[in-house]
Amino acid sequence: MNGNIKLINKRNTIHPHKFALWAAMASITMMFGAFTSAYIVKQAAGNWLEFAMPNEFYLSTLMILVSSITLHISFKAFKSGMESRYKLFLSITLLAGLGFVVLQYFGWTSLYKIGVDLKGNVSGSFFYLLSGIHALHVLGGIAALLVAVLHAYTLKFKVTDQRINRFDLVVNYWHFVDFLWIYLFIFLLISK
Repeated sequence: MNGNIKLINKRNTIHPHKFALWAAMASITMMFGAFTSAYIVKQAAGNWLEFAMPNEFYLSTLMILVSSITLHISFKAFKSGMESRYKLFLSITLLAGLGFVVLQYFGWTSLYKIGVDLKGNVSGSFFYLLSGIHALHVLGGIAALLVAVLHAYTLKFKVTDQRINRFDLVVNYWHFVDFLWIYLFIFLLISK
C-alpha cells in the first residue's frame, strides 16, 4: 500500500525546473498582457498613427513557426534515439530562430525608413516596444538552443531522463515565445 502511495505522489509532481519555467512564462504573459492593454488604452485616446506592417514581420512570423515545427521534430527524434535527425532539426531550429531576429531587425529598419520611429507617434513606440521586448525573449531562447546544439554535438548521444527534461525545458520555452509572437502579430494586425 505505501508503495502505491509513493508511486502516485511521484506521478503527480512536476520537475522543479519545469515549474520555475512555467512560473516565469506566466509572468512574461502578464507583462505582455499589460503592454497590450496599455496599447489599447493609448490607441483609444486618439492621435494614433496608422501604418502598414512591413513584409519582414510576415516573413519572421513564418520563420518562427517553422522553427517550432523543426524543434518538435528534433525533440521527437531525440526521444526515439534518431541521433542524426535530432541534430539536423535542432540545427535548423537554431538557424530559423536567428533568422527570426534578423528579419525583425530588417522590419524595424523598414519602419524607420517610412518615418515610424521611437520618438514620433506613440503607435510606433508601442510597436517597437512589443516586438523588441519579444525579440529579447527570443534571444534568451536562442541562447538555450545554442547550448542544446553544443550538447548535441559535443556530448555522447544518450537518451536519459535528465537530458530529456533539459531538452523539454528548451522546447517548452521556444514554443512559448512562438505562441507569444503569434499573439502579438495577430494583435498588431487587428488593432490597426
